[in-house]
Amino acid sequence: MAISWIAALKLVPWGDVIEAAPHVLKAAKGLLRRSDGGSKAEPKPVSPTPQVDLSRDDAAAQALAQVAMLQERVTQLEQMQRESVLLIEQMAEQQSQIVQTVGLLRTGATRLAWACGGLAVCVVGLLVYVGRSA
Repeated sequence: MAISWIAALKLVPWGDVIEAAPHVLKAAKGLLRRSDGGSKAEPKPVSPTPQVDLSRDDAAAQALAQVAMLQERVTQLEQMQRESVLLIEQMAEQQSQIVQTVGLLRTGATRLAWACGGLAVCVVGLLVYVGRSA
């Protein structure tokens, strides 16, 4: 089993993988930057502690401000989730292409192995012929 994985890894078109890697890396860094930036730049929500000295209007205004802040954060999280889904789809597409290419290369490698086997038989036959005629 380990030999087949090693052979498969040798057959991967690393040029295509390396060519696609910067795009995936750029998208992933963008997502991380946005998610880190959003959580660092945004002030932490005020813990809901009951305050006796606040009037009813002040408490309502504070509650509305917290609701607005939470709605904005939910919107940011939804956007980051959509971007994550797009990134995962791109990675899945690239993985599918790699699997397809590995399958084609495996077929080519099998044909090459058969050709090498046939060539080896011909070389042995030729050596036997030269050895007997000398």
